[in-house]
Amino acid sequence: MNNIKISDLFEIKAEYLQDLFDGCEYPWEILAKIKEYVSKLLNNAPAGFVKYADGVLIGSNVKISEKATIIAPAIIGSNTEIRPGAYIRGNVIIGENCVIGNSSELKNCVLLNNVQVPHYNYVGDSILGNNSHMGAGSICSNLKSDKSNVIVRGETEYVTNLRKLGAILGDGADIGCNCVLNPGTVIGKNSRVYPLTSVRGIIDENSIVKSMNDIVVIKK
Repeated sequence: MNNIKISDLFEIKAEYLQDLFDGCEYPWEILAKIKEYVSKLLNNAPAGFVKYADGVLIGSNVKISEKATIIAPAIIGSNTEIRPGAYIRGNVIIGENCVIGNSSELKNCVLLNNVQVPHYNYVGDSILGNNSHMGAGSICSNLKSDKSNVIVRGETEYVTNLRKLGAILGDGADIGCNCVLNPGTVIGKNSRVYPLTSVRGIIDENSIVKSMNDIVVIKK
């Protein structure tokens, strides 16, 4: 049985994010809530956050390059670094100790703590768990070629009723360079994907994806 519920994939450490995930069983259910939730935080800033610009709150010790672009609304957690060329284009929540790097684009997504999106990445309509990492050039594809609603496919098919859904990365997931995570891909906790892999469907936790025809379990 695939373990893809919120409780299977993430530990929600930031107190100000608890309400976003509460009441939802599957992670993609929060995507439609992000815009309203960010607005709520902007109107009642969590402890330790200050206004950086209209519609943008940041925690302490956040580093933002003058050559980065941030379109409101956005929340950026403490000790996060936004490097030159990063493009944050609205409805984005970034946790603590994250890295958003050169030519990386984020929209309508949540990154938990210690996430690295450092080089030429696209993360749209997605959720990246704690300590997850996107290798250079890897993207979360969020729209099917026929523009139909995304279905998450595993041992069971999950109808999301979402036209746009990128990828869900569990805590500790590591995506190799130049991978494509197709719409509705779910990567379980502590799983790894080899570079240059096109991934779709549900990958169980503690797996190594060498290709979609060669997936092995990490030995403990």
